[in-house]
Amino acid sequence: MNYNDIISKYYPEANKLRDILIIHSTMVTKRALKICDAHPELKMDRQFIEEAAMLHDIGICRCDAAGIECFGTEPYICHGRIGAEMLRSEGFPRHARVCERHTGAGLTKEQIVSQNLPLPHEDFLPETLEEQVICYADKFYSKTHPEQEKSYERAEASLAKFGEEGLNRFREWKKLFE
Repeated sequence: MNYNDIISKYYPEANKLRDILIIHSTMVTKRALKICDAHPELKMDRQFIEEAAMLHDIGICRCDAAGIECFGTEPYICHGRIGAEMLRSEGFPRHARVCERHTGAGLTKEQIVSQNLPLPHEDFLPETLEEQVICYADKFYSKTHPEQEKSYERAEASLAKFGEEGLNRFREWKKLFE
């Protein structure tokens, strides 16, 4: 099964949410692949980046975020974890890790506990270069305006409100990927 088959399974009919998911994921994928292609010395898995970037937000269909046409029952902060469960059930554990580790610039157990987030009390930090490049690329595109690329400064400002730790990770990724 490829990523188009998985998207079609969970988003079987054309609708605004599917369009948002595809546009957003395509933009993230293009940026992540551009970075991959610009850095052959990092020896990233290009095919995996393409697949995982297209699937990183698959879990939004089960979340409640009316502004982007999500009418599920779960809090939006859980979309990565939900997507990970979906992809694990499809036999894609490596892709699932990207889903659960891309929120913000990754989430630590301490952030989850201190903010009382409805997530398991464990770290969800991008570890591999592929996980990191997808997480980094994702910060340049929102789902409310999926076709518009944010400037680095706007992406940084979006992360800044969640604390220095994630912001510092994002800045390190900029040094590595740009």
